[in-house]
Amino acid sequence: MFTQRNMSGKYVLVTGATRGIGRRFAEHIVSTGANLVVVGRSEERTTSIVSRLLKMNGAGMVCGEICDLMLQSDVRDLADRYRNRYGRLDVLVNNAGAMFKQRKITCEGYERTWALNHNAYFALTTLLYDLLLKSAPARIVNTASVSHRLGRIYWDDLQLRKHRYLWGWRSYAQSKLANVLFTRHLARLSSKEGVTVNAVHPGWVRTGFSKNSDFLTRLGWFLSTPMQRSDVKGAETLVWASLSEEAEGLTGQYFVNCKSREPSMRAKRMDDAARLWKVSESMMDVPIIS
Repeated sequence: MFTQRNMSGKYVLVTGATRGIGRRFAEHIVSTGANLVVVGRSEERTTSIVSRLLKMNGAGMVCGEICDLMLQSDVRDLADRYRNRYGRLDVLVNNAGAMFKQRKITCEGYERTWALNHNAYFALTTLLYDLLLKSAPARIVNTASVSHRLGRIYWDDLQLRKHRYLWGWRSYAQSKLANVLFTRHLARLSSKEGVTVNAVHPGWVRTGFSKNSDFLTRLGWFLSTPMQRSDVKGAETLVWASLSEEAEGLTGQYFVNCKSREPSMRAKRMDDAARLWKVSESMMDVPIIS
């Protein structure tokens, strides 16, 4: 349980909202009376979730935006549309993510896991950061994972051209470590701006996350079903970090079960966080935050 802050008139943008914890997060947000914008890749699924949300009690404005977050061009279009249509942002939840069993490169030259799990977080946040500043106090919440503890940043091979892909786990763990490093560095940059930035581990959630994985990973995921938590439970910390009075002013944190936890030693290397920020800026032509 937590004390929910007043969300009347506020705007919330969440990616990966058509299924799993993103959908459950959206269902909770819509009951607060906030204005909600959900982002999905599938027009059919996005239209369906918007229709469902609008039928819920207390629903305010609910709109859907279609975007392939693996593509920076699509992320830019999304940011432009959001700015023109809504003009305000109080809570940004970067939640979309995946792990792919095969290494493939997007048409823009990035390995898919890195493009979706890191580039999209970085680009969308920096492109809309000025709107968050205008709405301060505002919040950014990034869905990370305990898998960041297994990750390392391959500075000379971010797209894993030379290192073994290992059924997607190596790229996924790297991207989740990048989520925490990104969170911590942006929190430092935003420390006096009234914008808090935190990362969340939702837990081992029973969703369709493993559908893009290899057979052995899918089998392991299936066999571990009794130990997995529901998507409702998995969304709790996302909701808490976004809505609670208790999270007010907390920034640069890694939350698990609505409590701050120490991330891995690699995730606490602020020189690496700054280095990743510079590398990301060089990859993407985005507004500079300093």
